[in-house]
Amino acid sequence: MADIKERKITSIGGSALIEGIMMRGPKRTTVAVRTGEDSIHTEDISFTSLSSKSKIFKVPFIRGIAGIVDSMRLSYKALSVSADKALEAGLVEEEEPSKFEKWLTEKLGDKLMNVVMVFATVLGVALALLLFFFLPSFLYDLLALAIPSIKDIVLIKSIFEGVLKIVLFLGYIILCSQMEEMKRVFMYHGAEHKTIFCYEEGLELNVENVKKQSRFHPRCGTSFLVITLLVGIILGLFIPAQPFGIAFLRPLFKLLLLPLMIGIGYEAIKFCGKHDNKLTRILAKPGILAQHITTREPDEKMIEVAIKAMTAVIPDDGSDIISNCCEK
Repeated sequence: MADIKERKITSIGGSALIEGIMMRGPKRTTVAVRTGEDSIHTEDISFTSLSSKSKIFKVPFIRGIAGIVDSMRLSYKALSVSADKALEAGLVEEEEPSKFEKWLTEKLGDKLMNVVMVFATVLGVALALLLFFFLPSFLYDLLALAIPSIKDIVLIKSIFEGVLKIVLFLGYIILCSQMEEMKRVFMYHGAEHKTIFCYEEGLELNVENVKKQSRFHPRCGTSFLVITLLVGIILGLFIPAQPFGIAFLRPLFKLLLLPLMIGIGYEAIKFCGKHDNKLTRILAKPGILAQHITTREPDEKMIEVAIKAMTAVIPDDGSDIISNCCEK
């Protein structure tokens, strides 16, 4: 009979930062940043989640939207800490501000960063809507001009739009992965996953044990995005190719379904995070494949940072353990 061992599944999750890692546990959220060859800065982040403010944000499917908002807010705080510490340590070079940047600093002062972040967020959302909602539908309509027989076939249009979205998403992260700074972020991402796996295996958190673990984790932001895109293909089957005879309405209707897409994607990832069986492995597989791009094998110094962040957020009462599973 094959040996069966028990593996715990934790609610602790994290994200890779600039020369560091953020880990979020049930009671603490800690950022660890490499500030020198033998020094690691750790800092706790105070954060109030939406679910703690109202019970409505704990309702299935709605909690997915709240989770995304919380993740964005928390990531911004953590990234600010890591960027500041990396600059102070000289690990990241600070570019000389342009004349325009100096003028903005003089006019806006301390408000500059908030203005820049709002502008960047608005621009990012606008580009995402254009690329992932309107462009695929527009390109299919152009294709339908050449092949009129496919114009109103919802199945083909939904698959075309979905595949194009996935190609755009993967193409974007592949381009990002070519940047030296992003390569290091993806290495820290790998260190985060390996450290969580090591803890879930019940092993001592040290460099050697962490190195042996997989860098591909089913409960990952990359997996969530891929699953959400796949859910979009399915939901697209229920929207006419040209609602009320107007092709432009289809991407608008899909945009209205975005909260549902996010909610379903979140619940799927949450389910995969609580269970380890054939079904969850199938659900997690597309995201795992995408993680071959968004994670890289870390070096020992990066693993040390991940361990530092992880040990800081592990609660003494085991409140992070959401389930135990047995595997052969």
